[in-house]
Amino acid sequence: MTSREELRRKGNEIRERLQHGTYPPRERPRAVTSIPGLRNYTGEAIFGSVWSRPGLDIRYRMLATLSVLTALQRLSQFQTYVHSALNMGLTAEEIQEVPIHCSIYAGFPSAVNSLEVAHEAFRERGIEPPQTEVPEVSLEEMERRGLELRETLMGTQDRGGYTNAVTDLAPDLRKITFQFAFGEIFFRPGLDLKDRVVCSTAALTAIRAESQLRNFLQAGPRVGFSKEEMVEVLIQTGGYAGYPAALSAISIAAQVWE
Repeated sequence: MTSREELRRKGNEIRERLQHGTYPPRERPRAVTSIPGLRNYTGEAIFGSVWSRPGLDIRYRMLATLSVLTALQRLSQFQTYVHSALNMGLTAEEIQEVPIHCSIYAGFPSAVNSLEVAHEAFRERGIEPPQTEVPEVSLEEMERRGLELRETLMGTQDRGGYTNAVTDLAPDLRKITFQFAFGEIFFRPGLDLKDRVVCSTAALTAIRAESQLRNFLQAGPRVGFSKEEMVEVLIQTGGYAGYPAALSAISIAAQVWE
């Protein structure tokens, strides 16, 4: 049986790998570090028990974490993890794409807020914010490839009648979703399709969007993730979105994969 000391050791190894919370240098320690037991809790329960788990590449764990922090607008923590993401080798372009992608689920203002924080972190590191060039296509092409991508990710059968309800009540919203979410954001450079499925799954778990989460739990195996890897994405969200959100998502996964 793993001891608390062993979890703490593993957690410290992950923290050191990420150089977590060490940049930029601070003259005074954060208040939370002075609260008895709290650093041990995060070291054991989050870094030692989750980040150090096998079964999912640490890069995907970081993308999932950044997605949750964006979706929930935990901006101070988001900035800390931007620095950790840079420390572990993610590029500024990859990091910048996470809030843009999560705008699909948490709204455009969440992307603006998170991007401002990310760019501040880039400037602190002497990194120019990326100017990613995105080829422009027509609305018709965006809708065509958006429909095609959604079918590739989720198939033609919709769970829960979600698409039928939207088609009946708000067909224009459905079209906008296909054009700008699936047909535009998913095709941006910077993150590949597997990266974007991780970001979507984590963000939807965080905001408790259960109908849409069901669809992306289907999408994971379709893009090359094992079910075990998808479960690890959900577990990764627990320390940031709350354990009830992660437990609920795992229950949904069990239903979807039956």
